[in-house]
Amino acid sequence: MAAQTEESDCAREQTKAEQDVDQVRQRAVRDQQRLDSGAVTSPKDLENLQREIVSLAKRQGDLEDVVLEVMERREAAQERVAELTERVGSVQGRIDDATARRDAAFEEIDGEVATVSKEREVIAGSVPADLLKLYDKLREQQGGVGAAKLYARTCQGCRQELAITELNEIRSAAPDTVVRCENCRRILVRTAESGL
Repeated sequence: MAAQTEESDCAREQTKAEQDVDQVRQRAVRDQQRLDSGAVTSPKDLENLQREIVSLAKRQGDLEDVVLEVMERREAAQERVAELTERVGSVQGRIDDATARRDAAFEEIDGEVATVSKEREVIAGSVPADLLKLYDKLREQQGGVGAAKLYARTCQGCRQELAITELNEIRSAAPDTVVRCENCRRILVRTAESGL
């Protein structure tokens, strides 16, 4: 925006400087026509008119230098605007690409959520209601994880190794008994790798 503002300021300044040059040029042409027409006969008036024409030529040259300087500044500002516009376009392209990838990832995640939710409904239908209620309560308390695998005598929920007395209790429990970690209170899932 700053570059665009600078460019438009230079454009206004250039227009004004060119108008000033045109006014001086027109006045010089009028004075020259008066001089050439012979309408001015007084030597003093002729001398003054010639001096004014010389002065106007000098003024016109000075104003034309100003116009050139403003044009150079405007050209530099236009180049800066073009460069920044290109950079903004490049950044916007990257933003658009990232947004498209994000939206595609969201769609994929939403699809996975729908699939997993359907699978959970099917599995939840075969789990006793009181166990499902306990699991859901633990999930809420434990940041979304209500059950953890018991692996090599370690709860994979809290990463704590179970005490020997706790392991002995779990060993002696029936296979369909719900056992929980003493540390994090999650339901422990026993497998062949549990180290029992």
